[in-house]
Amino acid sequence: MTPSLRLSLVPALAAGLLLLSGCDTVPLPVATQGIPPPETADLSAPPVPSLETALLQPSETDFRLGPGDQLEIEVMGDLSTLAPVTVGPDGKIYYYILPGLDVWGLTLPDARNLVADAMGKFVRGKPSVMLALQSVASQQVWLMGRLSNPGVYSLGRPTTLLDAVAQAGGLAVTTPAGGTPSESADLSRTFLIRNGHLVPVDFERLLRDGDLSQNVYLQPGDFVFMPSLHSAQVHVVGAVVQPRSVRMAGSLTLVQAIALAGGTEPQAYLKNVAILRGSLAHPQIAVVEVDKVLLGRAPDVRLEAGDIVYVPYSPNRVLVRYVNLILDTFARTVGVNEGAYAITDKATPVSAGVNIAQ
Repeated sequence: MTPSLRLSLVPALAAGLLLLSGCDTVPLPVATQGIPPPETADLSAPPVPSLETALLQPSETDFRLGPGDQLEIEVMGDLSTLAPVTVGPDGKIYYYILPGLDVWGLTLPDARNLVADAMGKFVRGKPSVMLALQSVASQQVWLMGRLSNPGVYSLGRPTTLLDAVAQAGGLAVTTPAGGTPSESADLSRTFLIRNGHLVPVDFERLLRDGDLSQNVYLQPGDFVFMPSLHSAQVHVVGAVVQPRSVRMAGSLTLVQAIALAGGTEPQAYLKNVAILRGSLAHPQIAVVEVDKVLLGRAPDVRLEAGDIVYVPYSPNRVLVRYVNLILDTFARTVGVNEGAYAITDKATPVSAGVNIAQ
């Protein structure tokens, strides 16, 4: 891929070599006299992927039982057998005089037949069994970030993104001193992860414009994250020692951001470092030859709040695939860390699902 971004000279080769080594402590490059200031990124806009129409329809897959799901079971004609039952952590239910029955992964009709067959060993003939789902705990979605009630929600019925946001109380609202209430979620940076990949939903069109063509149905395991509108951060992911979000306090350059993430891994491919800027639904990309920057042969680049810096492990020659890889890696990394922070504020930032082979 031909680099489309030019950078301003990095101060010293020694600082660059320390950055390449991936040391725990990496001194930031310090500008020296006579070196021009960092330049502005020269960005290009790749084609925008469209949502598959199937995502706008409820799943046709039958519900399957899992741990935590609550059932009500009765042998018809015998009220004494009516009992609530919960699927245990081992996937088994314990009902009436029966031993543990493994129902994990079964549909409701399959589970009903399993109970009827088991009861048939203790009564004459195969009894008629009523088995009803009371509540769902095994299928969940994560709704995190700037929502009124973020958390993990059960997915017991077909649920769209709008349904889920409403269930979480809507977008969080902040009221500055003496000001008027305003929503605090950055919809341009909000994302949905499914099976490790970012689903190309335009949250601004959905929640600002009411565009129902973006109102996808959620599936078990989906992760929705709404970052703060007031968070001035640069996100550094990929082949760096400590993928993280770097808070901007004044100006920040590409090389400085990489240094603040602990430097690069030994396998990092520095000829194709990318900067992604703008809305996640309509990103712009600039590709930088950081190896030349570190040798003083190219200028460094000024970053802006919200930028995603991606250091690859190998060359990337197809722009659209490269953008998708960056968005997936960013979303997985943020998702894993935000999920961990939801459990404990002592979580250590980690990288998630970095693809080495392209």
